[in-house]
Amino acid sequence: MSSNPVAETVASLMPRAKAELTELVAFRSVADFAQFPKSESEAAARWITETLTAEGFVDVALLDTPDGTQSVYGYLPGPEGAKTVLLYAHYDVQPPLDEAGWTTPPFELTERGGRWYGRGSADCKGGFIMHLLALRALKANGGVPVNVKMIVEGSEEQGTGGLERYAEQHPELLAADTIVIGDAGNFRAGLPTATTILRGMTLVRVQIDTLEGNLHSGQFGGAAPDALAALIRVLDSLRAADGSTTVDGLDSSATWDGLEYTEEQFRSDARVLDGVELTGGGAVADRLWARPAVSVLGIDCPPVVGATPSVQSTARALISLRVPPGVDAAEATKLLQAHIEAHTPWGARVSTEHIGQGQPFRADPTSPAYRAMADAMAAAYPGETMQYAGQGGSIPLCNTLAGLYPRAEILLIGLSEPEAQIHAVNESVSPEELERLSVAEALFLRNYAG
Repeated sequence: MSSNPVAETVASLMPRAKAELTELVAFRSVADFAQFPKSESEAAARWITETLTAEGFVDVALLDTPDGTQSVYGYLPGPEGAKTVLLYAHYDVQPPLDEAGWTTPPFELTERGGRWYGRGSADCKGGFIMHLLALRALKANGGVPVNVKMIVEGSEEQGTGGLERYAEQHPELLAADTIVIGDAGNFRAGLPTATTILRGMTLVRVQIDTLEGNLHSGQFGGAAPDALAALIRVLDSLRAADGSTTVDGLDSSATWDGLEYTEEQFRSDARVLDGVELTGGGAVADRLWARPAVSVLGIDCPPVVGATPSVQSTARALISLRVPPGVDAAEATKLLQAHIEAHTPWGARVSTEHIGQGQPFRADPTSPAYRAMADAMAAAYPGETMQYAGQGGSIPLCNTLAGLYPRAEILLIGLSEPEAQIHAVNESVSPEELERLSVAEALFLRNYAG
């Protein structure tokens, strides 16, 4: 990294950043309180509250959001008449999945091979640390030239919409000229990238019932309608033979005209096993950023161990549908539910329950804030030009903020480059990415202030 005072300051702060991220990762702040204690999330929120207060933020508050979780807010005043920038991250994390699959404990930040491993290290506790580093570097080099609002969400991974509803009820709280969402990532490590589109998401739970109770498969199998078999047929109907998503009435032909994503690079990033084909048709970027994608997240059925020779009377599944910009998530939900009902075989009884959804998002990369970020990225990543890419994931708050503050510019950056393996076992963050992006954010705030 080229020498400049901001970069030098951030470099000097990296040991402190590691220590703080270690403390923050240690909280098992999964906002699914059926799996993890609510006290863990509340403790993480208090840690962030205390950190913001110590950093000089005023009006620091724990916000009790309608979904039963807490978000943390703080305000750092800048010079009189300065622009206001909202910085966003979230402290809740995905469950660690199979803890035995982690090389090191998921809630203990561990350095290995030049990366820091731990759940939330990249997504998105590291994003909060990135914001802190940027502000500290500016304070040490002339001061923060803008008003800063910080919001750290407590249930982003659950998609339950607590902060979205709170923002709608208190529209003045998060108002800003520009919003920096620190929950995205570079296309690859070392390539500065702004995310300009996000797919939306809808979650639907489906239940199929066929019998009053399970039956002996030897006595009744062959004629008795099997609910699990019916569910399998329904789930299979959601994909074509090549794996493309096929929800009746939902367009799956759109294309992406931005950064190219080669199949070879994707296979490497996704760690696809040798000989296994990718699913879908068209370019990889089309499939990831421009078209809907269905995933079966879970099935309730007997486990293999302990299974009995029975015809199943009931079966359930949780289905996720990602929807691209240009598609209304509520309409996509209706189409998905109608598809499930239409493709349920044998007259089986089917019910669907809508669990949650978030609208897709598209940013304007021609805005002044994007130009300020491009200059900052070029300085933080010498020799590189900021690229524009999509992200297959969803951040529902983006559309809420865009609707509340239509004049605000929204930028998405972050630490979730492919090697981070967010949501998977052995999630990690690159300290080099954390350092460079913190520099970029600091320089952006200075550029944007004018």
